[in-house]
Amino acid sequence: MARVVPGQQKLAEKLIILNNRAVGMLTRIYNIKKACSDSRSKPTYLTDKALESGIKFIVRKFPQVDTRNNQNQLAGVNNAKNEILKGLSLYYHTFVDVLEFKDHFYELLATFDSLSIYLDLTVNYDLTSHFLELIVRYASLMILVSRIDDRKAIIGLYDHAHDMIHGKMEKDYARLGQMIVDFENPLKKLVEDFGAHSRSIQNAVMSLLQIYPQRNSGADVWRSSSLFSVIATPAQMLNPAVTDKMQCEYISVESLERWIYFGYLLCHTSMVSSQEATAGLWRPVLQSNFCLTLFRDEVIMLHRSAEEVFSSIKGYNKKISEVKECRDMAAQQAGKIHKDKRKYLRSSMKEFVAVLTDQPGLLGPKTLFVFMALSYARDEVMWLARNSSNFIKKVNAEDFVDRHLGELLFYMEEIRHLVRRYDEVVQRYYVQYMYGYDSVILNEAVQNLSVCPEDESVIMTSIVNTMTSLSIKQVEQKELFDFRAMRLDWFRLQAYTSVNKAALSLKDNVVLARLMNTISFHCKVVDEIDEVLHETSDLSNFCFYQNFYATAFKRCIELPAQSRYSIIFPLICGHFVTAVGDFCPEERSHVRDRALNCVNQFLEEIAKEARNLLFNIASEQSQLAENLLPKNAAVMMKQGLVKKGKGKKHTKGNVQETTKPGLESKRKDRLYVTRMDKYHMALAEVCSAINYRANFVVWEHTFAPKEYLTAHLESRFAKHLVSMTFNKETSEIAKPSELLCKLRAYMATLQTVENYVHLDVTRIFNSVLLQQSQMVDSHGETTITTLYTQWYLEVMLRQVSGGSTVFSEMRRHFVKVPNYADSSSSNQPIINAEEYSNINELKALAQIIGPYGMKFLNESLVWHIASQITELKKSVVDNMDTLTGLRTNFDKPEQMAMLYRKLEGVENFLLRMTIIGVIFSFRDVAQEALNDVLQHRIPFLLASIADFKEHIPKETDIKVSDVTININELASAAGIPCEIDPTLCAALSAQKIENPDEEYKVACLLMVFLAVDIPVLARNERSVFLPELVAHGNNCHCLARAVNHVAAALFTVHRGTVEDRLKEFLALASSSLLKLGQETDKVSTRSRESVYLLLERIIHFSPFLTMDLLESCFPYVLLRNSYHAVRRNQPAMTGLSR
Repeated sequence: MARVVPGQQKLAEKLIILNNRAVGMLTRIYNIKKACSDSRSKPTYLTDKALESGIKFIVRKFPQVDTRNNQNQLAGVNNAKNEILKGLSLYYHTFVDVLEFKDHFYELLATFDSLSIYLDLTVNYDLTSHFLELIVRYASLMILVSRIDDRKAIIGLYDHAHDMIHGKMEKDYARLGQMIVDFENPLKKLVEDFGAHSRSIQNAVMSLLQIYPQRNSGADVWRSSSLFSVIATPAQMLNPAVTDKMQCEYISVESLERWIYFGYLLCHTSMVSSQEATAGLWRPVLQSNFCLTLFRDEVIMLHRSAEEVFSSIKGYNKKISEVKECRDMAAQQAGKIHKDKRKYLRSSMKEFVAVLTDQPGLLGPKTLFVFMALSYARDEVMWLARNSSNFIKKVNAEDFVDRHLGELLFYMEEIRHLVRRYDEVVQRYYVQYMYGYDSVILNEAVQNLSVCPEDESVIMTSIVNTMTSLSIKQVEQKELFDFRAMRLDWFRLQAYTSVNKAALSLKDNVVLARLMNTISFHCKVVDEIDEVLHETSDLSNFCFYQNFYATAFKRCIELPAQSRYSIIFPLICGHFVTAVGDFCPEERSHVRDRALNCVNQFLEEIAKEARNLLFNIASEQSQLAENLLPKNAAVMMKQGLVKKGKGKKHTKGNVQETTKPGLESKRKDRLYVTRMDKYHMALAEVCSAINYRANFVVWEHTFAPKEYLTAHLESRFAKHLVSMTFNKETSEIAKPSELLCKLRAYMATLQTVENYVHLDVTRIFNSVLLQQSQMVDSHGETTITTLYTQWYLEVMLRQVSGGSTVFSEMRRHFVKVPNYADSSSSNQPIINAEEYSNINELKALAQIIGPYGMKFLNESLVWHIASQITELKKSVVDNMDTLTGLRTNFDKPEQMAMLYRKLEGVENFLLRMTIIGVIFSFRDVAQEALNDVLQHRIPFLLASIADFKEHIPKETDIKVSDVTININELASAAGIPCEIDPTLCAALSAQKIENPDEEYKVACLLMVFLAVDIPVLARNERSVFLPELVAHGNNCHCLARAVNHVAAALFTVHRGTVEDRLKEFLALASSSLLKLGQETDKVSTRSRESVYLLLERIIHFSPFLTMDLLESCFPYVLLRNSYHAVRRNQPAMTGLSR
């Protein structure tokens, strides 16, 4: 009859359920504590000013609150009673659940005492470990409850609201209030409560003497025994790692220390007398730790808490001195001891990972070593996290700084990955082990039992049958194994056979018990290997040590030799999902957000580090490329000349030495490490981290580290391009050729990242450079195209219009004429236009910003031209009648002269047309540069575009005209010159036209105005023709381009005949210029010959006019004589800017 009692008590089931319940209670109480300690998440009723006096009254009188006679003080509470009852219901009933859990716990504890259950962790492992864990979790729960500052306010407010609504006290309030009062000093109360149950706890704790000293040994002991070194004894490499205490080998040392600490402290009356317990368990725990985990990041300070308990007990002065001594020893040695342990674990696990990676088959026989290594490493990592945030003042803080923590975490994750990857190897090994060895040995042990009651016999027979039925084919067919029922049966059997005076006593059959523990481990690694991994290497607690975790990551990424392990920090965030349970679903979203934020933050930092290193290298390479530019070669040539014959007059000290390119590659020996070497090594390490996993999943979100790097490279590359283009401090813009040189250096460097990470760098280049060819990039930032367009329009062309710079048809760029003062503002820096407008610079610009960018530049230039044409039209409208008369009376010299004198704004009109011509000259060179670049890049496509343009139908049909404009737009975008400028046509068409006939008339008169104005140029001494440059001193030769482009665009838009209008213009212009020959005033004719040449330039650039037509209205002999005259009268140009 006595033997049936344990089965009826269902001790195994109760321990499992209550332990799960304890975790749930701890989770809920923990969340209440965190919520109440944060003003943002605190219940509003606790911070409401209207309820403040009522809350203070309830807390002061708790738990006996006289609500009937103190209505005035509780008036605010009464008004909000319904909201309070609803809002605090969850919190209140959580405390009620704690009360119920407490009742069930003590009931189970009493059952253990009454049955005098034998507890030994090495024998009945499941029973003892669950029992001790339940003790510790209960103690932790009650301590956490006492740490909730608002517990009395919450419980008292809820009860008062309940009383006001229902007219009676809440049924659990009295007992709950008493529990809160009793546990004001939780440790003192726990010591009192556990005094009656010390025997069971003492037996369980004392059994840890067989395990803890070995687990708490130092790194020197580990080294001497070559712990985790598979290759230390090659002959035993294939032998299975077996001990008679399998599960005790990988149990968390922190769990052992918590069991020891609370067991000794709560049952000190019986434990103090045991010298063995004090010396072997109690003192080592106090000497190794400053705190132990209660739950998550909530800890108990060991020495302070022990002193508080012992100080209230008479005769314990010696014990208090012992605690202080242990505290001092911990301050001196604990940090160094654990630092040495982590150092050993890093080296041994590195070797272990290398061996297992090469020979994954060893995972079978060395499975125990795998989980031991994970457990040992996890213990040391969590010790550092726990104690580094809670150490005392006397310690050396440097002992708690581990810059190599990432490496240890990395090896842990590598082992976890190998176990999951080769789980079938483990299954195959242990399935064969169980049916080939375990079942045979167990069957013999059962047969040799002297006494085996029926219930126990049924369980043992069932276990043997389960193992003998296993087959290797089940693994090959990927069948799912489930041995949970078998392990639960063994747990029950432990409970049955550990009772005092049991027929089959486990105490007397230790060999059988340890064999069954071994079998339990074997079957667990077959069907629940993930659970064993979680048990030995779960790092979800990092979710609650965010500061420590972030600091560890920062130290890892900052140390180049460790940065390759930085990827482990975002990977570990995948563990955070195991921190949440079913008892508190509301925290799931918070933990998920925290995990995702951590992953995102870490990957951002890793990508930034790689980006910074890469751009540091690129910056150095860019500087080296810049050193090879011709401008720097000229400096070195000058220094060379100074050192030679001319240098005799100069002392050596006056010559400033310049480092020659290439010297940076010279080294005295191979050991010398340059800054670039350090950059490359650091980059290789960081990229190794990025390339470690193509992607990984955290909380159902997939993260790809490479995409983070790609995004950062794109962003930084775009910013660097803009910063290299324009210097905001000096307002200087880089020459396109120099920018192209730097750009190529950057691109060549960025391309090398493909050697480290599988990235499509070409995609990055295409994306960034394509965006830089637009007006703004995808982020709305200014681009290279915009910067250069604004600079050419607002700086260079504005300076050209000042008069000191001319466009040379010979050199095809702007040239500074030294004999003329620059009329630009004194505040505006004078730039050398030649260095920015020559064909090589514009080719470089075309290569940088591409056809899209050049099209934008073209459109911007034409937009300025269109605005000038609008102003010209206004001048035409102002002189409408006069110009009409000039147009109809061009063959009447006297009337023409009279009408001409009536014209207004002649000089302004010519200036605006000259500006248009200057812009067109620059635009044509830019288009030519674009065409040269495209000829090299896409010759076949360009040939097709040219062929389209060559075969445009010449009919005048409207539809054909639209096709012509479209093809011209295509040709213009490719840099092919067009007879009719499509961009200018589009700009003019966009202008508002109220009366088409009137607009056409204005366009005709605009050409008349220009034709009759040309002779005015002869008065300007700066209109002189410069033969060496093939240019006029005031850029009036640019009028040739302006006349042809403007006329073609205007009469195309207004549906006129371009050729007829240009003939009319030529007739008027030649007539006006011929009259100059009759002038006797030297002022009016000082530049007559130079202006004559303008007609020849107009014909030269016109696709509609011919020299024969010019000969019919202007004798060619005048042009020939003019060329002779300007050459004869022009002094040699020796001071031109080159």
